[in-house]
Amino acid sequence: MLRLPTIRAQFPELAEAAARDQMSYRGFLAELLMAECDDRARRRPERRTKAAQFPREKSLRAFDFEANPSVDPAVIHTLATCEWVKKGLPLCLIGDSGTGNSRLLIALGTEAAMAGCRVRYALAIGFVNELVEAADKKVLTKTIARHGRILTEREEKNGVAIASNESFSGWTKTFTDPRLCAAIVDRLAFGGNLTQTGTESYRLALTQARVTAHDASG
Repeated sequence: MLRLPTIRAQFPELAEAAARDQMSYRGFLAELLMAECDDRARRRPERRTKAAQFPREKSLRAFDFEANPSVDPAVIHTLATCEWVKKGLPLCLIGDSGTGNSRLLIALGTEAAMAGCRVRYALAIGFVNELVEAADKKVLTKTIARHGRILTEREEKNGVAIASNESFSGWTKTFTDPRLCAAIVDRLAFGGNLTQTGTESYRLALTQARVTAHDASG
């Protein structure tokens, strides 16, 4: 009922050790609880990473900076310390499709989760679908108000990270109201971190390299 899996798993071994060392009841109880706490601390980053609902696993260690010359490794590794999250600053990763912006977003989100931060990954299309469903259920105003507070209430309190294939100037295609678009960009850009991942797709380059290598070997 208390969900203490580590105590259940380690009880026989710790009980034998306690008897052998003539440990007091209080000392034995302390050993059991310390074992449970240590194991929970070890598993906590794993739980936070799972709760973030990333679509796939992407580690920063596996990111190929040589294939992405537009990305500065020093900047990314500084972001990986998660100081921007603790300070409540926004992060924008802007670059064309295939340049690693989404991959970096997941990798940096994973670093934040591993550092003990609560992380939630979401796609823009998910928000759009939610708004469509809210309109059908006649709760659109309430839903817009709830999501409208995402940026305003998190400002300088919690970090927000966004990956986009469009530069800020192109956001008017989505946010057709110029004033709304300007307000969103202002909240994301002011005092935040902007990282450009470039315009040349490294995925396309890798695919072309494989095809060339295959043709040469054939």
